[in-house]
Amino acid sequence: MLKVSVISPEAALYEGEATSVVAPAYDGEVGILTGHAPMMALLGKGELRIEGSAAKKFTIEGGFLQVVNNNVRIVTERGAAK
Repeated sequence: MLKVSVISPEAALYEGEATSVVAPAYDGEVGILTGHAPMMALLGKGELRIEGSAAKKFTIEGGFLQVVNNNVRIVTERGAAK
């Protein structure tokens, strides 16, 4: 399982576990599964999808994504639940 946190300047939008994350990177979508290699990516504008026991969707704009040891941290300039 992935441990996921989604943070915007206004609030922590999501903290929990997921089986996969699909995020709008600056140059296209990026998919994250358990065991993903460490990475950082700039985020663009679009839909963030978190899949697991309960699917979550957010509209985000800008920021960055970090993956390290099955921890996915998403810090966005603007974010809202869909």
